[in-house]
Amino acid sequence: MAPEAADVFAGVRHQPQAVEQLRHALSTGHVAHAYAFVGPAGSGRKAAAQAFATALVGRGSAAGARVAERVARGAHPDVHLIEPTPPESNPKGALALRVDSVRELERRAALRPMEAAVKVFIVDGADTMTLATPQAFLKTLEEPPAATVIILILSRPRALPPTVLSRCQIVRFVPSTPEGALALLPDGRGEGRAATLALLARLEKDGGSAVLAAGEALGRDREAAEVVVETCWLWYRDLLAAHAHPGAPLVFADRADLVRERAAAVRLDAIVSGLRACREAWEAMIGNVSPRLSVEVLLSRLAGRAA
Repeated sequence: MAPEAADVFAGVRHQPQAVEQLRHALSTGHVAHAYAFVGPAGSGRKAAAQAFATALVGRGSAAGARVAERVARGAHPDVHLIEPTPPESNPKGALALRVDSVRELERRAALRPMEAAVKVFIVDGADTMTLATPQAFLKTLEEPPAATVIILILSRPRALPPTVLSRCQIVRFVPSTPEGALALLPDGRGEGRAATLALLARLEKDGGSAVLAAGEALGRDREAAEVVVETCWLWYRDLLAAHAHPGAPLVFADRADLVRERAAAVRLDAIVSGLRACREAWEAMIGNVSPRLSVEVLLSRLAGRAA
């Protein structure tokens, strides 16, 4: 192990198991071609990714501090940070990791390292991948380019398909504080979330007409369809949590009274069936079923369960 590798993790606090796992990979030379750093925001995932990248590209270098500084400010030619971006057509739109970002990663990964013996790609916000992105990314993970290490940073394992995660070495990060455990929950705010919850309420009253109106409004907008499906899943997740324990943390904490009221009125098997319908809608869109059809089928199934 290079001398600098022993100190690069000094800034990663409260994560002894994750650091030990990465140190062991460095000391034994058993470095995987892909990692998934999984844990809540603020747990040190990105700092650990940069430290790991520093150790990898700094092997054999006498200027360890200089390497770390270059990696931290994004100036090392063999360490690349990929982050979510808005749609090209709407600079103020939702941030996500899109297929174009994967294509750029593939292009750079095909090149030889410029200074080090390895290239490192840190993919921040991997759980914001659009539905088409994991499939595009899968080929890179199945046939990893030589001298390349990819680090995915995400908050929840279920945010990515199992086909992607199964090709990564998972490194888990725990909340830095007890309060940080709440960061494991997704954000329940936003216009898209509110509109979907209003739609779920209309399903009870209007049934099929609400389903058709929602499908017509979505058209071919895949990103809007993703928000609908994810919000439905989070809503049913909250119903299940409230059904199991009245004091359970909720994604839609600002609607806690409504969540608990609905959880008390809906049978457990209906909640579980609703979650299953949401999962199947995700799988349908990943399989290139049209967003509109996927959402219409999902909403029809939820309407039948008095969502």
